[in-house]
This record gives sequence, C-alpha cells and structure tokens, in this order.
Amino acid sequence: MKNKIIIILIVLVSILIFAGGKNYILNDSKTVEIGFENIGELVTQSVYCTEVNVIEASRELWGIEIPFTQSKYIYSYDVIIKAGYDFEDIKWSVKDNVITVILPEVKILSNEIVDGSFKVYHEQESIFRPISLAENNKAQENLKENAKQSAIDNGLYENATENAKTILKSFFSNAYDLKEYEIKFKKQQ
Repeated sequence: MKNKIIIILIVLVSILIFAGGKNYILNDSKTVEIGFENIGELVTQSVYCTEVNVIEASRELWGIEIPFTQSKYIYSYDVIIKAGYDFEDIKWSVKDNVITVILPEVKILSNEIVDGSFKVYHEQESIFRPISLAENNKAQENLKENAKQSAIDNGLYENATENAKTILKSFFSNAYDLKEYEIKFKKQQ
C-alpha cells in the first residue's frame, strides 16, 4: 500500500512538473570593456531598409539530404544605414570670392540592425541539425551587407553628397554672403 502511494505521488509530481512547469531562461550580461573616442562625422543621408533572410541547414550523406534533419528560418530585420563624411577630411579655402570645398569620398558611417524589429515568418528546427549561433551571426552580417549594397545601388552615396553640399552651403552662408561668394565643390584626388 505504501509503495502504491509513493508511485502515485511520483506520477503526480511528474505530471505537475511537465504539464505545469515553466521554461526557465537565464540571461546575464556584464560590461567587460568600455572605451570612448572623439568623432567628427557629418552624417548626410540615412536609409531605412527591411531585409528578409532565410537560413537553411540540413545533414547530407553522399550528397543526399537526410530526411528530418532540415532546419529553416525565414525572418526579417529593419536596418538603418547612414552615410556621410569624416568632418576633418573636408578641406576648404577662400580665394578671390570663391570658396573651394574639397570633399573626400562619401562612406558608410553606420550599418545597424534596429532593436525590436525582428519578425519570424517561418521557424522549423531539427534536433538533428540545429542552426548554431555562429551560423546565425554570419547570416545577420550577410543581411546587413545586403541592406548596405541595396542602399548604395539605390542612390545612397549620391544623395549623401548632394545633402552634404546643401548643409555646407548653409554652414558657409553664416560666415560669408553667398551673393558675393561662389562655392565650388571638388572631389578629393
């Protein structure tokens, strides 16, 4: 009789643990290094992109995909790409009522995934071939690179240059009467 009660209690406790138990995730972080540096960046254009990514992985044997080993994620992130100039690399001079501004090559100043923008459209993970954190990290880097290339292909650099000229004209108009001075922009050689 005592053995039956113990077995019933064990079964009840097991049911409570598996049926009513909650998942427990520990997340702990700590800053281990911090550094500050002075910057003088002139951000003149930003692009907001939504990038959809697909990660697939499976096990193969002699070039044939093994059933039930397929993992696949389809998800998206929003990415913000900012372009502009290092302000200290912009050179200018005034001679004979002409302000000559030499602009360096426009460049990407930041390429960041927007926090909270993650959306999952499809999630299937096999216990026989999970997608590792390293593979996921590599996929995110590819996602950011694709967003950057898409922004460049759609005129990011040209828009950044034109906006820089507008901003710099406004800057010079505070110190010079632009009715008397002409502004010429040149690319750095």
